[in-house]
Formats: sequence, C-alpha cells, structure tokens
Amino acid sequence: MTKRFDEAMRLMRRHNGQDREDGFALLRPHAAEHLDELIEAFRAEEDDRGLRAWLLELIGDARSPEALPILVEHLDHEDESLADWAVHGLQALDTKEARTALYRHRANNAHN
Repeated sequence: MTKRFDEAMRLMRRHNGQDREDGFALLRPHAAEHLDELIEAFRAEEDDRGLRAWLLELIGDARSPEALPILVEHLDHEDESLADWAVHGLQALDTKEARTALYRHRANNAHN
C-alpha cells in the first residue's frame, strides 16, 4: 500500500467527521491508481457501513473495467447506499458491459 492510501484510510476511520471527509478527499482524485487497494479495503471492512459506502463510491470513481465485478455484485445489495453507489459507478464506467448490467438490473426490478 502506498503512503497516500494508508493516510487516507487512517483518516477515514477516525471518529472526527472532518478527518473522515479529508481522507475521502485525499483519495478521490487518485481512485484509479488505488483501485486494487480500495477493493481489498472494501472487502475487508465489515463494521463501518459509511466507510463501505465511501469505498464503493471511490471504486466507481475509478471508472475502471476492473471495478465491474464488484459493482455488479452490489447492485441488489440490501444496504441501499451500496446499491446506489454500485449504480452510480456503473453509470460512470459507461461501458457496454456496465450498461448491460444496469439494463438487466432495471428489467429485473421492474418485475418485482
């Protein structure tokens, strides 16, 4: 892990809201560079729902085809914020595969 990523994650885990925001802001412009680390941190995080949502948002912000599987996996997540960030990430990715996943998701949910 890089120093930037470690520092951002340290801040995002603090209880102080401004520190958390600062950590997120530190990573946001570099999400693509840290995609593997973001996915690893997302999968490892079990307790902090807000942090998980931020990590999935950053994964989507990376706009990388490598993010497709984790975004698709969370389209129907019981936590609405994760499902919303998965949709947002797929829309930002805007590849044929991402659009197909969104189409299928919407079609499946239209019948429920």
